[in-house]
Amino acid sequence: MSQAAHLDKLPPEPEKATLEGRNKVLGFWLFLGGETVLFGTLFATFIALRNSVLDGPTGIELFSLSITAIATFILLTSSLTSVFAIQAMHHKNIKNMLTWLGVTVVLGLGFLVLEIYEFYEYVAHDGFGFTTSAFSSSFYALVGFHGAHVALGVLWISLLMLQIKKKGLTTVTAPKIYVASLYWHFIDVVWVFIFTIVYLMGKVG
Repeated sequence: MSQAAHLDKLPPEPEKATLEGRNKVLGFWLFLGGETVLFGTLFATFIALRNSVLDGPTGIELFSLSITAIATFILLTSSLTSVFAIQAMHHKNIKNMLTWLGVTVVLGLGFLVLEIYEFYEYVAHDGFGFTTSAFSSSFYALVGFHGAHVALGVLWISLLMLQIKKKGLTTVTAPKIYVASLYWHFIDVVWVFIFTIVYLMGKVG
């Protein structure tokens, strides 16, 4: 059977076409619930320690909202491109789906480059390391943990793109793309809270 004929037989939402696919989506929502609790703990720790700066710099002295705003724009744009990828999947357009997934990966990498640059500037020029103060430890734990999630998402989506190229779009591979998109939206939402609570609140004191 040709790939075109195979795609014609796929349902409009192939990620939910089988019981296994629906269970994967449901199970991933439960996983995201656990991730929410974990990030909530890191947020609570940061809020409790944000004024414990010792002799180190404060958020007002440290943060540059221009770089963080650009990083935020990039990451939120990547969330939109992941939506376009799912729409392309629902329209059974593998080429467009892979294109939008690729754009999502590139934007995710751009975000990581800015975050690494930000951390380098803090350590090299401001003396703001992980052990500088309780504030710095909670900052790097929260923001760095999120960055690790972004890196994982970039790797995950990249591997899924390779799998789609090899195996095509099926009721087995479609749920994987869908849950990866859910994961990507989750880390984007978490970043919005980080930008607001860490950077904006930190800048106004």
